[in-house]
Amino acid sequence: MASWITSVHGYSALPWILVLPVMTRLLGRKIPFILVCMNTLIGYTMFYCSNNATFVLISEIMQGSLAASNMTVLILIVTEYTTPKYRGIFMTVKSTIFFWGVWIANATGTFFHWKKIAIYALVFSIYPFTVFFWPESPSWLAMKGKFTECAAAHHWLKGYGNDSEKELNNLIKAQKEYLKLRMGRNRTIRSRIKGFFEKMTTKGFYAPLLLSICVMSLYNFSGKFVCTMYSIELIKKITNSESTAYLGMLILEAVTILSMHFGSVLSRFLRRRTLLLGSSFLGIIFLLILSMYLYLISLKIIDENKVVSISLLTIFSMTISCGPMILACSVYGELTPIRFRSSSLPLLALYSEFLMASVLKISPYIFKALKLHGAFLFYGLSASVFAFILYKFLPETKDKTLQEIEKYFQETCTTKDLSKQLIVK
Repeated sequence: MASWITSVHGYSALPWILVLPVMTRLLGRKIPFILVCMNTLIGYTMFYCSNNATFVLISEIMQGSLAASNMTVLILIVTEYTTPKYRGIFMTVKSTIFFWGVWIANATGTFFHWKKIAIYALVFSIYPFTVFFWPESPSWLAMKGKFTECAAAHHWLKGYGNDSEKELNNLIKAQKEYLKLRMGRNRTIRSRIKGFFEKMTTKGFYAPLLLSICVMSLYNFSGKFVCTMYSIELIKKITNSESTAYLGMLILEAVTILSMHFGSVLSRFLRRRTLLLGSSFLGIIFLLILSMYLYLISLKIIDENKVVSISLLTIFSMTISCGPMILACSVYGELTPIRFRSSSLPLLALYSEFLMASVLKISPYIFKALKLHGAFLFYGLSASVFAFILYKFLPETKDKTLQEIEKYFQETCTTKDLSKQLIVK
């Protein structure tokens, strides 16, 4: 039941992942977000009224829309409503706030009655209803041919600066060309099917999609999110003390949050690619060192020093927190081309939520079957594969408009040319 409560929101997000992108395409970004906010309030109210594990599980199932929106609606809102200069900061702050919520929930459950978690959640859930005062997304308005409303919304969000005007002109120009091309097509069922397969084989569609899948896989297979959700059990196995496990959990998560904020500062000065890959490789190294250390202890070659074990786990958490934990959604949101978002985002969100839920669900069995050293080795090797792929093919996205990023993956760009661009960047 504990593993189901931890992971079920990922599985319950799957149908919402199919519904929300359709709504965002037809109705805009605001209405789906309002629906998510209302459903979230209902879910947390039910969580507060729960009196057994079954009702807690049902309330977690209702939070599936919130989990789905994190990978669909919220990505669209943050990437489309913010300027390229500050987009990365907003995306990293978005990721950090999630783990602030985890830490507050853990601290509340440690020192107070667990139902107070629901009270805090309900209070914080009121703020998103400021969505009623937001303009609609300029990108969606341009996609619908509402260029006057698009310009007004764009100016409301980003002002009248030179960079803002340049971004607006490029957005309107690109969407006018796309709408003109679309109007000239014969929209029969046969042509739609043909267009679907053409899109699936277009480099501008599948190249960002595959890279985004690698980014999300690196995030989940690094093992950091698993360590966050099962931190009490992991620290208890290392220290053999329940009281120490609760205190260690709070300290470890506090270090994680501070590291994420430090990573947010670093993202202002370092390139996305440098920070993501550099922190990933450092985290993988310390994870493999921890695995080897615990393995030698299991063979009784060396004596266990709990301070060393906790220190290695903490350093691993710090390095992963500075990179993949704050940049995964940022890079994933920036790589997805505007014109393919209605197709790419559902596929990526389905993959990400299913992978996250499955990793959380099977992790207790991995720890049981492989022991701690084997589990850490599994996560270290898995993350290494995805980190190497991203090292070879991930382009730089910092301070680039969404239109500029999309140009990297145009169909006319050969694989050889793309590799040259990536090496230069």
